[in-house]
Amino acid sequence: MKNSVLAITGATSGIGRALAIEGARRGARIAACARNAAQLESLRLEVEALGQPCLCMTVDVSQESQCQQFIQAIEAQYGQLDVLINNAGISMRALFHEVDLNVLKQVMDVNFWGTAFCSRYAMPLLLKSQGSLVGISSVAGFQGLPGRTGYCASKFAVHGLLEAIRLENHDSGLHVLICCPGFTASNIRNTALNAQGKPQGESPRDEQKMMTAAQVAIHTLNAVVQRKPKLVLTAQGKLTYFLGKFLPSFINKQVVKVFDRENKSK
Repeated sequence: MKNSVLAITGATSGIGRALAIEGARRGARIAACARNAAQLESLRLEVEALGQPCLCMTVDVSQESQCQQFIQAIEAQYGQLDVLINNAGISMRALFHEVDLNVLKQVMDVNFWGTAFCSRYAMPLLLKSQGSLVGISSVAGFQGLPGRTGYCASKFAVHGLLEAIRLENHDSGLHVLICCPGFTASNIRNTALNAQGKPQGESPRDEQKMMTAAQVAIHTLNAVVQRKPKLVLTAQGKLTYFLGKFLPSFINKQVVKVFDRENKSK
């Protein structure tokens, strides 16, 4: 990835931050956006310490104009864009019949519309470079999960969006990757919204047993270099994906059992 330009949304924590650091280690010039200016500055210093430039910009990806300005800033500073990783995302944990519908809208605005906005404005640059358009998704993009209606809906939508973009550009040289990390040790569960739209502040899962964000970043960038169409990580994620295709009734029962145990552990 030496001398390529790698743009990452939601880059200040978890998988996003790990992607920026791993990309810089591989020689990529970094463009990072997120909502927290202080954390962006910390990331910039860390990337520059690895010998790579880092364009940082405070962006709320649910706002179309801010996404457009981010892509314009990348073109102004670097003159090119080789990889866009749509990583910014929020989660939620609440039963559908209890949730405030504004929570679903908020999740959809960030996870789906953030991906759509950034991807749309990046398309001319990515087509010119025959680069890579990446969506950091989840097993929730192909398997419904109890208590995650808004999150699942947003990720299913991202899958459809990116698969359609891939087919529209099958002869253009554009590479499209859908990355489904599985359960990862990341703060997205700690910041997951409850039924009233407030951060839950804790995760019901044992993060010590999960893949780390750094490991996800390595696998993701390897998949970019290899121009894979899809990446499903962790044994549990792969099992869920394949059983969902061939034994959907069985996997649905297993998913319900797992999330029933999660609810009892709260």
